[in-house]
Amino acid sequence: MLQARRDLLSLLDGDGAFLPVPAADPAAAELLTRELGAGEPIDDCVALVVSTSGSTGVPKGALHTAASLRASADGTAQALGGPGAWLLTLPPHHIAGLQVMLRSLAAGHDPVVIDVADGFDPGVLPAAVDALDGPRRYTSLVPLQLRKALEDPAATKALAGLDAILVGGAATPPSLADAARAAGLPIVRTYGMSETAGGCVYDGVPLPGVRMRIAEPDADGVGRVELGGATVALGYRNLPGHPAFSEPGWFRTDDLGAVDDGVLRIVGRADQAISTGGLTVLPDVVEAVIAELDGVSACAVFGLPDERLGQKVAAAVVPAGTISRDRLSTVIRDHVTARLDRYAAPRELFVVDELPLRGPGKVDRQALVERFG
Repeated sequence: MLQARRDLLSLLDGDGAFLPVPAADPAAAELLTRELGAGEPIDDCVALVVSTSGSTGVPKGALHTAASLRASADGTAQALGGPGAWLLTLPPHHIAGLQVMLRSLAAGHDPVVIDVADGFDPGVLPAAVDALDGPRRYTSLVPLQLRKALEDPAATKALAGLDAILVGGAATPPSLADAARAAGLPIVRTYGMSETAGGCVYDGVPLPGVRMRIAEPDADGVGRVELGGATVALGYRNLPGHPAFSEPGWFRTDDLGAVDDGVLRIVGRADQAISTGGLTVLPDVVEAVIAELDGVSACAVFGLPDERLGQKVAAAVVPAGTISRDRLSTVIRDHVTARLDRYAAPRELFVVDELPLRGPGKVDRQALVERFG
């Protein structure tokens, strides 16, 4: 444990390396020479290679320096009102879990750790929160964990005593956010990814030192989200010249969004858009509408091949029990048609016990396509 703590501190201090890029890696050497200048020792530049979640295929390794990790920890402390002790409820090998540990250690506190290897048990939250020792106390949850915690009164009460609860890793349905705030939970919705050292936009506002812009916006101001600044990775290991990092200091995401009065609004992912009958449907938008129904506990929208339409909109739903299963399909279609349009309503509905997940709480839509396609 002591050695692990030293290794983590070295990420922030730049005195050591954690999963370093070996100096013998010619692709990484070429990338770093271009970005940092010739003669810079590779092991002194890259402190961490962290895997992406693989949303668009094979996971990649984002190259981070001690400076980008420190900028993320410092920016979070400024945004939340000061450094503090952190409760770790996420897998530590993902960027979100790793950053919880780094933030806590940077503030001089060992993080309190909940073992989630066999799943998240909200029943352990009261004791874990009590164990936090610091002037300010924080944690980070994915939406599924937040939902489970709200179903446990003792866990909800414990979380309400924290100074902030970061919620990210996947889109947070508005209904879930409203329920959390109604219960007195100080949630902060975050947006970011491995390439930006984790969450870098809090409640739509970038952290200090973080920049955001919309590339090629349409008439409604919606376009590809690009993030820049101190928390952005150098690039991908073994992938020099990757188009996502084509402009130094900026990362081109696969998300579509708009900036309204300085606040970022995510609309959906460009690579997951469904083209049905010549019209475009964004799964995230339809999911948010379906989640408004009391009879739905969780849902995922995805496209399936269709001879006539090219793709048809489909949905997998975990029912909440307040609507009978034989009526659920009709209720969902009518609700989506009324809130959006007929073309966005699911043409096929699959009732499931749980949604397949990948990474820190993200729905695996590709697994659903393979299962039901």
